[in-house]
Amino acid sequence: MKTQIIQDYNGLPTGVFIPIEDWENIKKHYPNIENVDQELPQWQKDMLDIRLADVNNPDKLEPIDELFKVLDAE
Repeated sequence: MKTQIIQDYNGLPTGVFIPIEDWENIKKHYPNIENVDQELPQWQKDMLDIRLADVNNPDKLEPIDELFKVLDAE
């Protein structure tokens, strides 16, 4: 992919140019890419806050191997 960084008069990056063929390929692999800038619903924000709080509480964390065992058993 040959991209071009677009800069303002001060040389600060303000955008990126992606060739249309590459953009179409990206959209094919990530169909929701054009919705990336949409605001998350509040329930998703709340869930993220809960999960982030758990990360900061080691007593609530379990090794990923335990999850894999549970998933394999089902």
